Amino acid sequence: MTGETRTDEFVSAAHFRAALRSFQRVAERLARDAGLTPQRYLLLLMIRGAPNGSASARVTELADQLQLAQSTVTELVNRAEGAGLVERRQSSKDARVVDVRVTAEGERRLALVLRKLRTERDDLQAAIQELPATNS
Repeated sequence: MTGETRTDEFVSAAHFRAALRSFQRVAERLARDAGLTPQRYLLLLMIRGAPNGSASARVTELADQLQLAQSTVTELVNRAEGAGLVERRQSSKDARVVDVRVTAEGERRLALVLRKLRTERDDLQAAIQELPATNS
């Protein structure tokens, strides 16, 4: 039956969504336990886990990754900087550019959350792998 969605696809999608939401809730709780808001946790994670391996990011890059307006990310960075979790540094490659980096305190809190989330990440990865291939 072309074009129709099978019941097992709904079951699989529901299972995956439940696993994703469970991961998200645990991550939010662990972030709060580490003294981070969920938004600050994500900010630190995106900076420290920069795709290029630099452990730094520009506000425009963060806005793209977090799917937020640049002004919202700027405010989030300002507050995280005020809390001693991130710092701004002039780029060594371009003096007009400012990079955001995680401070030692931000790194400590982020690492605490990541360590405690290992099992949940593994569970979520398993849920992703269990998704059936779609024949579009």
